[in-house]
Amino acid sequence: MDKKRVKDYMTYDVVTVNAHGTVRDVIEAMKKTHHDGFPVVEDNSKEVVGYIAARDLLFAHPATPIEQVMSRHLIVADPDMSVNDAARVIFRSGIQKLPVVNDKNELIGIMSNADVIRSQIEHVSPEKVFKFIETLKKLYGVEPALRRGSVPINELLPTQSKIYEDELEGRMYEIKKGLAEPLIVVRRPGRWILVDGHHRAIAAKRLGIKNLDAYIIEVRENIELGMERTAKTLNLNTLDDIKVLDYARHPLVALTHRLVRHG
Repeated sequence: MDKKRVKDYMTYDVVTVNAHGTVRDVIEAMKKTHHDGFPVVEDNSKEVVGYIAARDLLFAHPATPIEQVMSRHLIVADPDMSVNDAARVIFRSGIQKLPVVNDKNELIGIMSNADVIRSQIEHVSPEKVFKFIETLKKLYGVEPALRRGSVPINELLPTQSKIYEDELEGRMYEIKKGLAEPLIVVRRPGRWILVDGHHRAIAAKRLGIKNLDAYIIEVRENIELGMERTAKTLNLNTLDDIKVLDYARHPLVALTHRLVRHG
């Protein structure tokens, strides 16, 4: 997490409002962009002088100058700040968007709580790898070896039948930025078995990438693993057999919709 930087996840195309505009201008900008707040800049300058959010507009007349109602108590981020530190600032301060500025206080991007969450999806930890190795030992009586290396994408046997489009887009972004976490793969005689990282593998395939970094768990014994039998049951042979589902079909979204309807 600490190697991930704000500049790799922030939004570069930021909508701003002019300090010499009015509340009416902010309302129009909100209607047009559906954003709930904007960094405030001085005329055509990129220098940030404030921030105005929807709550600042309460009881304000449309003709009121922005500089009279905006917040001047700015909390900003440096582009080289770790995402971890930015997350602490966002959640402890209660703000939803953190303007990112350079050493001249010029706006270069914005980091939202959604960006922080996106940076955390599908995070691989060494603990996950070692727990899986212990499971293999107990189930099959083997002594796997662990190494870090590159694996061929097109030779991977998937063990997951579906992934989600929104997460796939995030993984493609991370791969382009060089931030993708390693896959977890079992290598046994004649077979590469994908244990964790199906979104990353499909993202790499879409980008035309032939190999990805992985934690490779070497099993020397020529035995069929349970996950291979599961893959057969699901008719999974290559990454092309994985279904990519629209975000609206994600089980978390479906659950949210049910709760809203019942409420």
